[in-house]
Amino acid sequence: MADNKVKFGLKNVHYAPITSTEGGTAVFGTPVPIPGAVNLSLDAAGDTSSFYADNMAYFVTAANDGYSGTLEMALIPDSFRKDVLGEVEDATDKVLVENSAAEGKNFAFLFEFSGDQKATRHVLYNCTATRPSMSSATTTNTKEPTTDTLSLTASPLANGNVKAKTTAETTPAAYDNWFKTVWQPAELEG
Repeated sequence: MADNKVKFGLKNVHYAPITSTEGGTAVFGTPVPIPGAVNLSLDAAGDTSSFYADNMAYFVTAANDGYSGTLEMALIPDSFRKDVLGEVEDATDKVLVENSAAEGKNFAFLFEFSGDQKATRHVLYNCTATRPSMSSATTTNTKEPTTDTLSLTASPLANGNVKAKTTAETTPAAYDNWFKTVWQPAELEG
């Protein structure tokens, strides 16, 4: 199959909680879908450093500190609020409570961009998210939905892995199971 020439669209957004780390190895939960993806914008994080010699930039390095940006969704589901943002559901009245002492949990973030040949699937291995802002507006003669926006930060795992994506040559097994388990390279797991 040929490589994509363009990408467009965002769908199949999932999160997979990092359930534990054993000796620095991440253990991922089963990916959970987050329907209603509107927009994803992530910028590469990391600075460049230059070493000068012979009156020029003799050696230049670029650090890979992952990505940071925003995810805009139609509505953040309660499962994400509980699993990742640390909100707690009251057992009696089934009301979600946000507490200032709650600690967010790290998670893998999976998604797909459509392409002219085949969709490209991605995973960011070690993400954190901030609470979404709250907003809405009165209804007029039309009903315009408002959205929830999260700030995301994707950091390297202990082994340095930040992200992975499918290619035109990705095996059918890896591609078809992308949203069933968090894919990791066998020789570089962690």
